[in-house]
This record gives sequence, structure tokens and C-alpha cells, in this order.
Amino acid sequence: MLRKFAVLAAAIISMAILVSACAKKGEETIKIGIAGPMTGDQSKMGMDFKNGVQLAVDEWNARGGVLGKKIEMVVEDDQHDPKQAVAIANKLVNEGVAGVVGHFNSSCSIPASKIYMDGGMPMITPATTNPVFTEQGYWNVFRVCGRDDQQGKAAALYVTGTLKATKVAVLHDKTTYGQGLADQFKSNLGNSVEVVYYGSVIQGDKDFKSVLASIKDAGPQVLYFGGIYPEGGLLVKQASELGLNPACISGDGCIDPKFIEIGGSAAEGVYLTFSPDPESFETAKAFLAEYHKKFGPHGPYSIYAYDAANIMLKAIADTGSTDGKAVAEAIHKGVFDGALGRVEFDDKGDNKIANYVIWQVKEGRFVQVTN
Repeated sequence: MLRKFAVLAAAIISMAILVSACAKKGEETIKIGIAGPMTGDQSKMGMDFKNGVQLAVDEWNARGGVLGKKIEMVVEDDQHDPKQAVAIANKLVNEGVAGVVGHFNSSCSIPASKIYMDGGMPMITPATTNPVFTEQGYWNVFRVCGRDDQQGKAAALYVTGTLKATKVAVLHDKTTYGQGLADQFKSNLGNSVEVVYYGSVIQGDKDFKSVLASIKDAGPQVLYFGGIYPEGGLLVKQASELGLNPACISGDGCIDPKFIEIGGSAAEGVYLTFSPDPESFETAKAFLAEYHKKFGPHGPYSIYAYDAANIMLKAIADTGSTDGKAVAEAIHKGVFDGALGRVEFDDKGDNKIANYVIWQVKEGRFVQVTN
């Protein structure tokens, strides 16, 4: 009996030591969440997020971390599914992360933001562009990118002013992002342009030829698509196969090499809206060199994720605390010098300095064509 008691006592002591060690480890790290589509057809964007944040975290940890603690990344895959985004938002709140860099899709960021707010947690999205995200009146939300009312207007002005189009077809993928962007584009066209077709495709579908045949019958000079590259690439490819060859234009969801890979030769000449080329930013040179060394070519939102992580960590350092409201207040009040230049946020959490330019696919790569 005594032997059994001694064994039991030793087991209890060992478990207590293990629990204590785990608790100590938790206390010695500051957790930062990264949320986005890490698997599936949009995983390229999620991995761009992860790599950008990883680079920022590695740099902070090499300098000793923040508040004397190492930074730990907690990476979660929302699979660009709003329900999954809400589930992982609850998970990150329960894990006690100090802040979240994410999500990618507007349809994920918007419902997740309420969970983070209720959990007292700031979130900075590198890529969510739908205006609703910062129009909810939440104290905890920020975005380093621009908004779709800016992006849609930039596309519309190019279509009417430079391309001189008078007949336009508009397609979207029925998502919060895709339809929102398409509608912003449509609303900025003005009275001189006739929208000869307005319709949608379903995200995840592979065959769009029936929709494209109807668009061909309408005879547009320009086809606009609000959506992401998996569908965007297939749309331009199948349009070309049907002999439908208007000027095509889309938004930031398609400005990734995957779009060119999927669209093939049909992607040539397509216009897109996005921010200016980071290669032209003196402030981005160090980031680009290190990112390319560690991860290879950067994606469109790699640098935004890097800046978002640095803003979050600097606010924690400046506040001297991981209290969510205090960190959010520091972000609201702060001026941050990032790889993309200076970042300041307005009362809603929007970046005060956001600009959209026109890009075009030329000789199999994206080239900035306006300033």
C-alpha cells in the first residue's frame, strides 16, 4: 500500500511540475494570431500572410521579443469560409492571443471582428477591403490596405477615362468582397456608360461558359470581374475560348501569379487595381530582400501582413501591456513607419494613406501602368 501511495504521490508531483512548466512557458510568450485561408484554392494568399508575419516575428524575437517575452505565432486556417472564421475567432480568443493579423476575405473578417471585439482583442487585416469592415463602429478593427469604394472608383475612372468604354458587363462571385467591389465599380461608372450585363458566378465552380455566352450576346467593350483568382483565371480563359475578347479588368483578388497561371495566354492584357509596386519604395527594400531570401517571391499581401504584424507588436511594446483596448488605442493614436511607408489610422480604423493604381498583365507578369 505504501509503495502504491509513493508511486501515486510521485505521479502527482510530476504532473504538477509539468503543468507549472507549461504555465511558465505560456507566461513567457506573447501570442499573435494569424488567420486566413491556409489550405484550399486560396491558400497562396494565406501563406503569404503567414510568411509576412513570420518575418516580422523573427525580427522582433531576434531583438529580444516584446516586453521581455518571445512572440509566438498561432496560425489558423479559415478556409475562406465565414463559419470557419467565426469558429477560429472564438478559438483564438479562448487561447488568449494578444491580437490577430487577418483575415483575408471580407466575408470572414466581418463576422470574426465581432468575436474579437467581444473578446477584447484588436485585429489588423492586411487585405480585407469591403467598407463594411470599418463601418461597424468597432473599436478593435484596423486595415493597412485600402477600401473597395476607393478601388472600385479607380477602376471605373480608368474604364471611362482611358479605355473610353460605353458598354460594360459586370460579373461577381456572390461573396461579400466580390459583389461589394463589383457594385462599387458599377456605381462609379456614370451616366455615359451602359451596363449591358450584370450577373454572378458561384465561387468554386469551374465552368462559366453559359454566363460568358450571354455576356458575348450583350456585346460589351469591357468585362469587369469582382472576385478571386481561381475563378478570375478561368473566366478569362473560357471567355477567350468562346471568342469573347473585351478588355477585362478586375481587382486585388486577382493580382497574384496564380491568376496568370490559371488564365494562361488569355490573362495577357488584363487590367487590375492594386496599390503601387513595393519594388519602387525605398522603405520596402530591406523587407523584399529578406523575404525573397527566406520565402522566395513575395505575394501581393505579404508586405501588408508584415506591416500589420509590426504595427501590432509596436503598439504592445509602446503600451507596455497586452490589454486589448490599450493596444487598440495606441494603434489609433500611433504613426507607424512600415515597409510600405507611413501608416496612420482614422477613427474607424482605416489607413489614411491608401492609394490604388492600375496594373496590367504584360508578357506574363504584372506591370504597373498608372501612378
